[in-house]
Amino acid sequence: MRSVRLGMLPKTHGVGGMVSFQAKLEAELDRRGIQVSYDLAQQLDALLIVGGTRHLAQIRDARRRRIPVFQRLDGINWIHRVRRTGLRHAMRAEIANWLLSRIRNRLADGVIYQSQFVVEWWERTYGPAPVLHSVVHNGVDLTAYTPEGDHARPNDHIRILMVEGSLAGGYELGLDHGIRFSECLADRLKLPIELMIVGQVDEQTRLNAERQSRIALRWQGLVARDEVPALDRSAHLFFAADIHPACPNAVIEALACGLPVVGFDTGSLVELVVGGSGEIVPYGGDPWKLEQPDFEALADAAMGIVKDQVGYRKRARKHAETHLGLPKMVDGYLAAMGLGDPD
Repeated sequence: MRSVRLGMLPKTHGVGGMVSFQAKLEAELDRRGIQVSYDLAQQLDALLIVGGTRHLAQIRDARRRRIPVFQRLDGINWIHRVRRTGLRHAMRAEIANWLLSRIRNRLADGVIYQSQFVVEWWERTYGPAPVLHSVVHNGVDLTAYTPEGDHARPNDHIRILMVEGSLAGGYELGLDHGIRFSECLADRLKLPIELMIVGQVDEQTRLNAERQSRIALRWQGLVARDEVPALDRSAHLFFAADIHPACPNAVIEALACGLPVVGFDTGSLVELVVGGSGEIVPYGGDPWKLEQPDFEALADAAMGIVKDQVGYRKRARKHAETHLGLPKMVDGYLAAMGLGDPD
């Protein structure tokens, strides 16, 4: 019997959520004997568009060849609409939104959203898609992201970890929120606080943060994917910095490593941080207008995690094992695309 072959667009490079997703998906599909191809001239059982692509002609050609087309949808670019990010960034964001919506409304035979929040966001902004949709949360390799292994969690201070691919293009606000939250928590504790920042930060943003912060900042920069589990294990708390995240891989990776997550109730966080795996509190203002959130309420909630590290860490790992494993994610994608699994 011919093996199943899945086409995929675009071929991503570098760092970020799409790159991480494709690498994980390919690895698990290969383990199951399902081929992934970026050569759309081959015979394909389905085509998965990861987000958007400019290669609309290739998608139309696939449809003419009766290849089912599915789109994995993230959130909508929006920060540039409420915060000055520069003309170039704003134009690229709007072009990306147009491509995403064009594929969703005109070319896809099915849409796979990363969270229920993303479904509601797209339908509220662009109306319901004219095709069936599924919701599949991201997943993680539970053998690579695990509480077991080397770590350097300090005993003389509390370490808060935040992970962002890039703190630029309007997302510098996440760094400011991380610092403000950490300062509020420091006011409640006798131990010092350290905020560890993983991600790309320009020098001026870094200098500004150093001048304004009352707590210690530790800059890790961009790190290799295989270094992330040890960093997750080295912290006491994970601060989810993004506002309205679609389904953040960094949060799922933290939970899998037994690292409790704290954040504000925006985006998909209330779908992911459940079962006592962390604390999500009301934002306290209008997050769509980037109003100031309620840092005091978040610090109060975080105190419970600091006092019960063992309980929260166990529940974080258990939740990941039950709901956020990579096989469960791939099962969801295969079911949504109607593809059989050779195993």
